Amino acid sequence: MDAKHVKQCFAALRASIPEPHTELHYANAFQLLVAVVLSAQSTDKVVNLCTATLFAAAPDARSMAALGEEGIKQHIRRLGLFNAKARHVHALAEQLLDRHHGEVPAERKALEALPGVGRKTANVVLNTQFGQPTIAVDTHIFRVGNRIGIAPGKTPLAVEQALLKKVPDEYLQDAHHLLILHGRYTCTARRPHCERCALFHCCAWSDKVLWVQQK
Repeated sequence: MDAKHVKQCFAALRASIPEPHTELHYANAFQLLVAVVLSAQSTDKVVNLCTATLFAAAPDARSMAALGEEGIKQHIRRLGLFNAKARHVHALAEQLLDRHHGEVPAERKALEALPGVGRKTANVVLNTQFGQPTIAVDTHIFRVGNRIGIAPGKTPLAVEQALLKKVPDEYLQDAHHLLILHGRYTCTARRPHCERCALFHCCAWSDKVLWVQQK
């Protein structure tokens, strides 16, 4: 897909999603970091239900460390992998206190050194909290990048690198949330809503006409 085509796609996405933002609930950088760690293999809706009570009990790194691993578990039991997530959240809170005075660092290397934080989580925090033009490739962005042909790739990193090269500068800051929300609500995995897709005119997916005919 050439540069002109990609720009048309993002212009259409921006028109259809004028205020792209995360659907996770948080009040500060620490809460965003914890919410993203908890969101692995879980929906934002369920994470928000859990963090409503978790953040009331422990709104910052110091109180989260004091809450302890078992205390954290009491709030997140409905999440998949809650044992490992509780361990990671407690450990990252302690490490933030030990190394960063309880503050969330704005550098990738420091973020990825935290327990439970990989490249995708770091990208979300850098983009959402610190305004950096990063793109965290989750299952939605991976699907959209490949399906519509904007950034095909066999791995999340390949899709991320392709997007960073192709997305026009004026859309880089919002590209992460534009693509996630498009994949979450329109370009869905099993039953995509091609009949109301803002990208239908620029999508390279060979099955899009078939899906429209079926609706």
